[in-house]
Amino acid sequence: MRRRRTRRRTASFSGRSTNRARRSTAPPAPADPAPAGGPLGKADFVLVLKGPRRLLLLASNRVLREYRVALGRNPRGPKRNQGDGRTPEGRYVIEARSAYSGFHRALRISYPNDEDRDFAARAGVAPGGNVMIHGLPNAAGWVGDAHRGFDWTDGCIAVTDDEMDEIWELVDDGTPIEIRP
Repeated sequence: MRRRRTRRRTASFSGRSTNRARRSTAPPAPADPAPAGGPLGKADFVLVLKGPRRLLLLASNRVLREYRVALGRNPRGPKRNQGDGRTPEGRYVIEARSAYSGFHRALRISYPNDEDRDFAARAGVAPGGNVMIHGLPNAAGWVGDAHRGFDWTDGCIAVTDDEMDEIWELVDDGTPIEIRP
């Protein structure tokens, strides 16, 4: 009995198709139309999912953009006190921006909120602060995507410099942000 020859899989699709079926003469389908009212525009909500390391920009409950992120060096659980290396969890707002920080642009998150301050006061610790969404450290933009290989911030949410430029344009001060486990 002869074995059937199988074709070796390749990653290239540059070769000519072997499909001899008749090609359709119908025009190609149009690209996804823009939603009613034109392009989506700016984000009205920021959602951070710590487990899958994702930051989503939303407008009217539709995802505008999604980014892979690096978090605080001790990412499990909510931030409880200054210096714990954790990224907070909860509802906040983007309260300010800085083009001149130790990182390529930064959007400051309104951590700590009242709940965070109450917890810290009961525990007798300082809650910390200065939590940001930011790009890479200044002069380290060459690191690019490789920064996502581990959680390295002090509790902030880090993206590449190009991604930070995009987020900077799409997110206004006062935009709500929720950070989930």
